[in-house]
Amino acid sequence: MTENLDLDIYNSSETEEDTLKDQFLSFSLGKEYYALEIVFVTEIIGIQKITEVPNVKDHIKGIINLRGMIIPVVDIRYRFGMKMVPYNDRTCIIVVTVNGSQIGLIVDEVQEVLTIASDKIFSAPHTYKGSKSKFINGVTKINETVVILLDIQKLLYDEKELVEEEAE
Repeated sequence: MTENLDLDIYNSSETEEDTLKDQFLSFSLGKEYYALEIVFVTEIIGIQKITEVPNVKDHIKGIINLRGMIIPVVDIRYRFGMKMVPYNDRTCIIVVTVNGSQIGLIVDEVQEVLTIASDKIFSAPHTYKGSKSKFINGVTKINETVVILLDIQKLLYDEKELVEEEAE
């Protein structure tokens, strides 16, 4: 599936950003559900031809050419240390803009846009340990489904990289 699903939700004015408050884009990896703040999402596209690049961090799958722009892509399954599965027609790339850079996130399937009030977001349980826990901003429950809310900064950048950027 290489068609462009073009979800045009990137807005830059303050008024429009207020309408994105409490909005999250949900997606699945296997049977687990995750969400990230929609203010970071530029668009959603189908899986593209990915060109591998040597000497990059392990979780970076490679780069894609999106309408003339070269965008690095991160396989979220790999980032979380999950079992890799073949891509299929539901596999998507969520293009996000973080720190002025566009990055693609490969996920199994995009679900829906959720409105989650801040009082419905809870801290992750302290007993949960593992490579994914450092990326968690909180958890919520939608009907009977637990949704893990991700911290996009921590997901894409190591803490060391964040400290170095803030020092600049």
